[in-house]
This record gives sequence, structure tokens and C-alpha cells, in this order.
Amino acid sequence: MKTDPFLDKCFYIAGWVVLALTVGVLTAVRLGALERLGGLPPCILHSLTGLYCPGCGGTRAVSALLHGRLLRSFFFHPLVLYTAVFGGWFLLSQTIERLSRGKLRIGMHYRDIYLWIALAIVMVNWIAKNLILVIGGIALMG
Repeated sequence: MKTDPFLDKCFYIAGWVVLALTVGVLTAVRLGALERLGGLPPCILHSLTGLYCPGCGGTRAVSALLHGRLLRSFFFHPLVLYTAVFGGWFLLSQTIERLSRGKLRIGMHYRDIYLWIALAIVMVNWIAKNLILVIGGIALMG
């Protein structure tokens, strides 16, 4: 399978930017900036329909992941754990390959399938949680 160095470079840079922004946001949250702003706004889709949006549980999943609760993170939103594992390996392996100037060819490369898997995870999670809510009457997100 042929790789595209340009796409690898774009995702590599984007990954570091997202990681830096995430660290910045987490630092602001840790310092209490979010509470001073009134906390997170409610989900508009959930407020209007009572149903979960495709991203519902993402914030809880990130929090659980940061506290080392992998199963809990997966339960809240499996995309977070998927992204942490594959995104983390992509950044680490690309960094090692780049620092070794290609001598250690362990760099994970971009493939469209990774995005299709992420989309499938989001859709299955969204549909399953809403079916459990509507048919079973069980509110998984509280």
C-alpha cells in the first residue's frame, strides 16, 4: 500500500497542534477557568430532543481516560480511546522515524480506513446509546 508523505506530514503537524491545544485547555480547566466562565454549555441536540448527539459522552470519556479509567472512557465514548491509542502511536512512531532520519522505519502512515473506522465508531455509539435510551428507557449519560 502506497503512503502519501504529504498527508503524513499534515496529520503529524495537526496532531501536535491538537495535542498542544488540549494541554492548554486542560491547564485552563485545572486552574478553574471553566468554572469562572459558567462551565460547559448544555448539548443543544439533547436539550431540544432528549436524544444524545454523536459526541455525547466525549468530555466524560476524556476525563475518565486522564484518570486512567480505560473501560469507563470506552463506555462514555469509544472514539476517545481509539483516538488516544492510534493518534498517540501515530505521533510517537512518526517522531521516532523523523528523529532517526528514516533509519528506524516504524512510522505509522495515514490510511483512509482509520477515518472510516472512526466514523463507524461514532455512528454505532450514537445509534446504540439512543436505542437504549428510546427502547429501554435507560439514560446512559445521566
